[in-house]
Formats: sequence, structure tokens, C-alpha cells
Amino acid sequence: MNQPAAPESCARWGVYEIELHCPAEGNPFTDVDLVAVFNDGEREMRVGGFYDGDGIHRVRFMPDAEGQWTFTTASNVPALDGATGEFTCTAPAPGAHGPVRADGFHFAHSDGTRYLPVGTTAYAWTHQVERLRDQTRRTLAAGPFNKVRMCLLPKWYQYNHVEPERYPFPGSVEEGWDTTRFDPAFFRRSEQEVAALQDMGIEADVILFHPYDRWGFADLGAEADDRLARYTVRRLAAYANVWWSMANEYDLFDAKTEDDWERLAAVVTEADPHGHLNSIHNCGPFYDYAKPWITHSSVQRQDVYRTAEFTDEWREGWGKPVVIDECAYEGDIDQGWGNISGEELTRRCWEGAVRGGYVAHGETYLNDAEELWWSKGGELVGTSPARMGFLREVIAASPTGALDPLPSNWDARVGGVAGEYEVTYFGFSRPRFRELPLPEGKRWAVDVIDTWNMTVERVADHAEGTIRVSLPGREYMAVRILAEKR
Repeated sequence: MNQPAAPESCARWGVYEIELHCPAEGNPFTDVDLVAVFNDGEREMRVGGFYDGDGIHRVRFMPDAEGQWTFTTASNVPALDGATGEFTCTAPAPGAHGPVRADGFHFAHSDGTRYLPVGTTAYAWTHQVERLRDQTRRTLAAGPFNKVRMCLLPKWYQYNHVEPERYPFPGSVEEGWDTTRFDPAFFRRSEQEVAALQDMGIEADVILFHPYDRWGFADLGAEADDRLARYTVRRLAAYANVWWSMANEYDLFDAKTEDDWERLAAVVTEADPHGHLNSIHNCGPFYDYAKPWITHSSVQRQDVYRTAEFTDEWREGWGKPVVIDECAYEGDIDQGWGNISGEELTRRCWEGAVRGGYVAHGETYLNDAEELWWSKGGELVGTSPARMGFLREVIAASPTGALDPLPSNWDARVGGVAGEYEVTYFGFSRPRFRELPLPEGKRWAVDVIDTWNMTVERVADHAEGTIRVSLPGREYMAVRILAEKR
């Protein structure tokens, strides 16, 4: 047993890392069992370790309570067994609120701070050259998004025909992959970008498996799949901003059944002591989102035109937050899933919001370099991101920091907090006015919201009864009423 390298303190919800050195004999990825048991005096948390190359083993832990913690390692290798230490968990870093959890039909951080997902997709951005990755980071830092869907594994698909700089396993397509070993440098790239997102206050929705593959990674077999999932979770679970997605378009895997996904979900649950959010994404038929390991839905469109319109129905059916990660992307490619306008994507986001869900962004505008945001990251050129940021402000202004579906007219949906904060959204309708009966027993402030031009105009204060609200006869308008305090 050797003395571990470990810091004397760690901020709450930070990454505490134990480093242990041991000569690399045999296959340290499969031959070594290493765990550390952390104790704060009231409970124990068991955390699996991993081999990081060059004779170095690590255990990463995210302390969730301030005060003194101790740890003890256990291993089948004497040099790694019985190492002990202690550290102080200090106050959270500024802006740190802990992992996001499902909170009814919505989300909140561990400290109770409301989290409103404004998501985007950049599947393969971590597999690009540094120039593109840096550009993606700068774009995200300047934009409205606080969640990014991203693949752990490289992707080979339309506008994704670039070989990655590294692969998860040693070997090659021609000679085969040694799936009993990993390339730690490949995983360091992923965790460095996850950490960069965390520094920006952005959640990393990590997709563990996907079918768009030319290297054989979509069909490794059960044992290799389990090893890959476990190794990835042990490396990344200590980052507070991680979400898991078991798969993108799970139903397109020829070699995997529901039993495989259930087995893999159990591997992730067992390997993650911090209980991060977890879901699975469809192409056609839905997975059963009522499964207990699934914390929220991750939905793809169900119709060329309609998807957000089903949000309230899905809430009732699954009893969980509804995240529509793909309702179609703003862009101009030849595929129907990637050529809607910024106006239409914004409309779908608002339609889902007033029905109590969260519709995400994606962008697929053609360019000569084939550097589409949805595939490789880089720059955003579309018009919807700023409008999604504006929508987030409208939702956040609610007394609960969220919108829930409210009784609605047949031609306009209403969402908000009943009797306190109600938003009527007209979508593609273009009324010149609306007769709006106000809830009885209160006085109301009335705002006209132009969701496209991102303006809010106060048109009445102290209103009661029924009010006639003048509107500009344009699409994408909404009316908000706010209860006044007497």
C-alpha cells in the first residue's frame, strides 16, 4: 500500500480526486478492482476507481455535504489496498448549485435552485480539432444554452465524415480493437470538455452509445459495452454537470434489445454514486419512460409538423419532465429534420413551454466546410438561439420559476401558475385583439409579448373582469397576466 496523492479540501459538489501509483502488470483495466469508501460521519459512499495509464489509478468523488470526510481504499492489489485519508468539504464555489435533479415535471439543482433547460445538440464537437472545439466553447460562453447533448463516441454520418484524433480503444478498424483496454487520452479529452462546460454553467448531456458508426463501436458485445459504460461513468460521475443518455436513437441498434438497454442502465446506476439524471432517446417508437431508472424523457419528433403539441399528454402519461431534445433543427439541409426556419423552431419551443415541457435547439445550416453546429459545433448562424434565451426569461419570471399547462381555449394554449402568472400563446395565429376574461378576485397587470422581436409591452394595470387586449395581427404573439398584490 502506498500513500495516495489527494488534496486536503474540496468545495461542495467539486471534484475530489485520489491518485494512487502501482506498476502496470497484466491488464490493469480488467485485472484491478479498486474502490474507495467515503464517510462523513453519518453515511458511507462507495466509489469505483479507474486506471488512467502510466501506472496511475484514480478515484473521483463529488462531496455533497460540508464538513470532514474520510476515505479508505479497497483493492485486490496490495499496493492499492487500505490507503486512507481525510479532507474538508468547504462551501460551494460561486455559482455552484449541485447536480440537476428531476423536480416533479421540472428540474432543480441539489440546493433547490430552479434549473430551466435551454438545450442544444452538438453531437461530435468533442471529437474535432482544437480550433473547432475552441470556437464551440466561445460560442457557448456567449450564448443562451445551459445544456449540450454530446456523444461520448465518435460519429460517422452525413456531415460527420471526419476521423477523430483518438479512439476509445487501442487498435484500428483494419486490425481490430482491444476492447479490454482503453485509451485514457481519449477519455481525458471528454472530461476536459465536460469540465469546461461546468465552468460555464452548462450541463453536459453525455450520450453513451449511438448507431452512427463505422468502427464497430455500436456492436461491441455485452461485456465490452458494460466495461465501456462503467469506465466512462467512473471517470465522469464526479462532475456535477453530467447527465447520462444511454443512447441516441436506441431503436436503430440492430444488435441491442430492450434487455441490453436495461442491463446497461443497471451498470450506469451501480457505477454512479451521485445519481445523475439518466434517459434514453428514440428515433421512432418511444422507450418506456415510466421505467424507474429513467428520470426524464428525451424525445424526438413524432410528426413532420407536430411534436411540441403532445407535451402535456406525455407529461400525464409518464409523470416525469418532458424534454424534447429533437423536434427538428433550424437549418437548410435536404432532410426534413434539419430545414425548419428559426421562426418555426421558436414557435415549437413556446408551444412546448406553455404545455409544461422543454423543447431544445439544433442547427443544421450548410456551409462549404461542412461544419454544421449539430455535428461539429463551431459557430451559430441561426435566429432561434436568442429567442430561446428570451423564452427562458419569461418562464423564470413565474412565481415557481416554471410553467405548467392550464385550462386553455381551443385555439390558444395557456401555461403558467394558476391564479398568479398565466401566459396565452397564439403561435401561428394572427389576431388583432383578444377578449380575455381575467380570473376573479384579483387585479391583474397585462403584458403583450412579441416572442419573435423579444419585446414586452405593459398594456394594462389593475385590470379586472374581461379586458380587450389589442394585438398587432402578427404571428408569434403572447399575452401574459400577472396577479397584483393588494
